[in-house]
Amino acid sequence: MSQDDSGITFSIDATEGSTRRLIVGINIEGPFTQPILKLHFPRWVPGSYFLREPIQHMTEFIATDEKGNVLKSYRHEVDAMKIKVPQETKSISIIYKLLATELSCRSNHLDATHIHMMPPFTWFLPTAGIDEKRMNKTHSISLHTPSSWSAATQYKLTSSTSCKGSLTGNLGITHLFTSPNRDELLDGIIEANENENISWKVDGRNHILKLWDSGGHPIDEEMLEKFKLDMNKVIKEHHALFGIPPWDNYVTVIQLTEKSRGGLEHLNSQTSMLPRQCLMPNHIDEYRDLVSLFSHEYLHQWNVKRLRPRNFLDYDLQRESHTELLWWFEGCTSWLGDMLCVRSGAWSEQDWRKDWMRKMKRTTTRNGMEFESLSESSHDAWIHLYRGHSFSRESQISYYNEGELAIFCLDAELQRRSNGKNGICDLMVELCKKHAIEYDSAEQLGVTYNDIRKALTSMNGGSRLGTMLDSLMKNRQLPDVDKALKYYSLKLIPNVKKDVEEKNCQDAWLGITVKDSMGKLVITSHQTSSPLRELLMPGDEIISINGRRTDSNSKLTSSLKGQKGKMASIVYTHEGIVKSLESMMVGKVHHKVKLDGKGNQKWRNYITSRQG
Repeated sequence: MSQDDSGITFSIDATEGSTRRLIVGINIEGPFTQPILKLHFPRWVPGSYFLREPIQHMTEFIATDEKGNVLKSYRHEVDAMKIKVPQETKSISIIYKLLATELSCRSNHLDATHIHMMPPFTWFLPTAGIDEKRMNKTHSISLHTPSSWSAATQYKLTSSTSCKGSLTGNLGITHLFTSPNRDELLDGIIEANENENISWKVDGRNHILKLWDSGGHPIDEEMLEKFKLDMNKVIKEHHALFGIPPWDNYVTVIQLTEKSRGGLEHLNSQTSMLPRQCLMPNHIDEYRDLVSLFSHEYLHQWNVKRLRPRNFLDYDLQRESHTELLWWFEGCTSWLGDMLCVRSGAWSEQDWRKDWMRKMKRTTTRNGMEFESLSESSHDAWIHLYRGHSFSRESQISYYNEGELAIFCLDAELQRRSNGKNGICDLMVELCKKHAIEYDSAEQLGVTYNDIRKALTSMNGGSRLGTMLDSLMKNRQLPDVDKALKYYSLKLIPNVKKDVEEKNCQDAWLGITVKDSMGKLVITSHQTSSPLRELLMPGDEIISINGRRTDSNSKLTSSLKGQKGKMASIVYTHEGIVKSLESMMVGKVHHKVKLDGKGNQKWRNYITSRQG
């Protein structure tokens, strides 16, 4: 073991995909500092604020010494193992299996066609029994896969050899990688499958695109080429803002599924997951989502992975790490990521307007801003974001969606006060220069709310915006989007043509969200100001309205035509019991969600590319 080598090799074998179990190995060389080696399994992954307890998927744990003798091991606490270490033990080899069936960008997934590996949900980390300094030395990583697979990862490749796997003895190919420290070990996702690694350069930096379809559906080549061209546009627009990054490689993993979606950022890579229609011809909305998600996760290279909350500089993956700044790290990333899509030309302005309307619809059908601020939403991500329920929209907000609206308002005001010289994008660049890791100019690593506030008020046009920032982030109220839009000569109007509105003005509105499935229409949640809020509950099935069977969305819509101001008889089931009620029908609420106006020159300047 060299001075810079940790003496630890982390291994996986993905050649038994049909079992859906990943074979995992950890080899730890001595010296051992205690008679007990303690190993902890990380409980969460940075970027996903939820204790997922991946140790629940582990079976068949066994530890042996260098002679093959089985060492006594036992569970400790909720997330740990202890191994007894006899004197003179020179090395310990650990092998176990992990069930890998969860199809998400935040988890391990293994089948006969691919492996998507998340390091925090794969390997135990030694926490006692060896010198703790070893964890921040160079680690070795071994990946054994079927011979026809290629791997994409931000780990550094050292060799690839056709051989039998050390963990299974199965024939395949073994790739050896290295990682310089604990944090990069945990951040280094791997995607391996039969699809080739598509490689090219942008601004002198290597980019790798790795695709996988969960059902094996062929990927449209023309759409793939279009996406690569738009990726280039987006990448260059990011570089025009932040500068060409000093790091050399970036890996984009795209997983195409039936309906799953999501994205997770890593230091020099991302996993983005969307329904496969996003790369099919004539699916404009789905493709727009794909470009947006790529831009969002690419931006996280700076905002989250390098510019971090100060208390996130050293992750403790055994317990929650709270921050009240997710409105900045996610909401601001959402706002700026989409704006860079427009500036780059990968999105048209119309693309942005359509996406904006979707976000406004999402906001106007909930009233959580009356009960939760953006700071509170950020702090409570651990108990809210990944634990949504039928009544969430009544008391909770999203630091993504509402955070983006707040950032837009702050951005417009900063633009106004600086005569278009500064915006939120410039604020982010300034914060990166002062507080991000890997920036030579960094004065202090990590960022706090006061750092953001100080940087904002120090900018041209920002001297009096500290109070506005406080209000947007700490008050329980919707930001004044109308005022912000006025600066650009834009305004919000209902998304209903006047003739259509007049035609449908007598239609009734129930204010509920329903799930249409298997001949049943089941309530899933209430919308803002629903007239049935106190009468029907999520889980109730609507059977009929005024004697007309309502077993589909189309039949429900039909039964509400011309019923505004009339009494309606609703038959429904509650917990399996058939019931009925009488209710006065009200008209549909048309919220202002659509942008109107072409925008002034200030708007045109704002959405113009910064590329030279």
